[in-house]
Amino acid sequence: MFNSFLSLIFFTINVVRAATLFVQDTPQTVLRSPETNIKVPVILGVMSRCPDALLCENSMDAVLKKVGDKVDLKLVYIAQINSSEPDFGATCMHGPEECAGNVQQLCAAKYSPFAKWWEFVHCNNYQGRNKIGLPETARKCAQTAQIDWETGGVGECAGLDASGKGAEGVRLLHKSIAFGKTMGLEKSCTIYINGEKVCVHDGTWKECENGHTVADFTRQINEAYDKLNA
Repeated sequence: MFNSFLSLIFFTINVVRAATLFVQDTPQTVLRSPETNIKVPVILGVMSRCPDALLCENSMDAVLKKVGDKVDLKLVYIAQINSSEPDFGATCMHGPEECAGNVQQLCAAKYSPFAKWWEFVHCNNYQGRNKIGLPETARKCAQTAQIDWETGGVGECAGLDASGKGAEGVRLLHKSIAFGKTMGLEKSCTIYINGEKVCVHDGTWKECENGHTVADFTRQINEAYDKLNA
């Protein structure tokens, strides 16, 4: 009787060991929910007063209406670091007002949710490119996008007077310019999807091997999203 009891104990122990080893050796499938899926990084290399940038941003807005939940969008600003420039320490192709516009948009991006920042950018564009960077444009568009300029962080970053000359904002501008240099950005607007340059608009669409329509960009983002979350 005692021997039978011992045999039962050893049998149970062996079964448990075998089950444990099976679980350890069996590949585990990790399931992601839509909320935790990896978003596709999309970068637009732009200058805030450049007509090509405004066109690209308008096209991307249409793309976001289709696949916005799959995209992590950023704007990277093209300019030249220039220590002799007293206000921004940089030279922007369309003048110092463009540097100010770049700073205002960078600060809005840092201190606002994506939807409010993106609305701020489009409000800037809607005013006309020659008004981008002006204090009155920044304040008007902050109000339109429901961004608290005075106490929400954006104003302190870009300058409470909305000049774009805030110290933090200028640092953000330099950082963005430097990042663009590492990417080899030269033309506004240049579109990157998942780290790959897919298209340029410089007077007209160029270097767009896989197309340049809203449908083309949407397709490329869907393909990249599927690969990232396979």
